[in-house]
Amino acid sequence: MTGVVRRTVLALGLPVILVVTWWVASANSTDFYRPPLSRILVAFRETWFGQRLADDVLPSVTRLAVGYTAALLLGVALGVAIGLSRTLGALTEPVLEFLRAIPPPVLVPILMLVAGIGDVMKMLVIVSGCVWPILLNTVQGVRSVDEILVDTCRSYRIGGLDRLRFLVLRSASPQIVTGARQALSIGIILMVISEMFAASSGLGFTIVQFQRGFAIPEMWSGVLLLGLLGVLLSLVFRLAEQRLLGWYHGLRATHKER
Repeated sequence: MTGVVRRTVLALGLPVILVVTWWVASANSTDFYRPPLSRILVAFRETWFGQRLADDVLPSVTRLAVGYTAALLLGVALGVAIGLSRTLGALTEPVLEFLRAIPPPVLVPILMLVAGIGDVMKMLVIVSGCVWPILLNTVQGVRSVDEILVDTCRSYRIGGLDRLRFLVLRSASPQIVTGARQALSIGIILMVISEMFAASSGLGFTIVQFQRGFAIPEMWSGVLLLGLLGVLLSLVFRLAEQRLLGWYHGLRATHKER
């Protein structure tokens, strides 16, 4: 068995087993709240392969993309500044710890008062949760830069943007990517939560409407769509990670061979 085939079997084996188990276990179900998987899949096709794709799915993904990107830029920028300055870190640590301890869903009513009930509020909710793993991992990564490399840059008088780009960000990039991966999962959760409050479109809004209207197969199909969306975004993130950190994975593989 080749390496590619083996990885494919390992990646798809458990999901296939779970789907088959769900199908068999629910095949004869007459429970109104737990319909057979076959009905859910029919509802999935009828619900999401149509106008709802443009009216609900695309707006949700757009808000997630904008909020996540804003959190990424903000988290990396603040993380680099705090990581490079011990004084700034000491000044901001109490405030950051206080803000980090506040669950983002609690901020939804406050953000509704400040930013209204439109897309801005929903994107701010996503930013408020996604920024923390990115920020904290960036700070740790910047503070973990090899002192030998720092001295080498100083000896060759490499400073300014070159030092930031080729030393600081490159050295901290593995931990930044780790924080970004954690933030992606948080962003999907907050995307749904933000759309459950004073919304008129989006996946979260639609799933709640199905639940309130007792459209149970359609509700389950929305949950299934969220899971598939998470898997798709995870795969896209993994491809981007391999491209950005190819040098890092190659370096680790070389050390393992030794």
